[in-house]
Amino acid sequence: MSHEKSPSPTEEEEEYSVEKILDKRVRNGKVEYFLKWKGYPEEDNSWEPEENLSCTDLIIAFEAARKRKDSLTKDDAAKKRKRDDTRNGFDKGLEPERILGATDTPGELMFLMKWKGSDEADLVPAKTANMKCPQIVIKFYEERINFH
Repeated sequence: MSHEKSPSPTEEEEEYSVEKILDKRVRNGKVEYFLKWKGYPEEDNSWEPEENLSCTDLIIAFEAARKRKDSLTKDDAAKKRKRDDTRNGFDKGLEPERILGATDTPGELMFLMKWKGSDEADLVPAKTANMKCPQIVIKFYEERINFH
């Protein structure tokens, strides 16, 4: 758990112990850890190359905690993206302008809705459009009726 570090070449070699690993970086292709030294103030924290360290258990704990944090962050981002994907212009308070097209790809009828004052267009469930803007839905169907 100790690491030898020489603060300056003229001083005698001292034994330093790592209290905690605070961060990690890659410099010139080599992994370095930012260390808090036992018995020394924060301003003595320093970046040290992985190959000089013998505190394997602290490195393993740091990497495990970092991996857990990364996976939680990715999960949160995925949940937010999924939540944002289900929001449409109605949820954002936009006013419908017209229906550009329709699809039933997700398993239910959806309209591609163009919003007033916006270049934005997104999919809206037909059930929602039927309730919130029936005249726009009627106009969409009227434009596509073919009388023979």
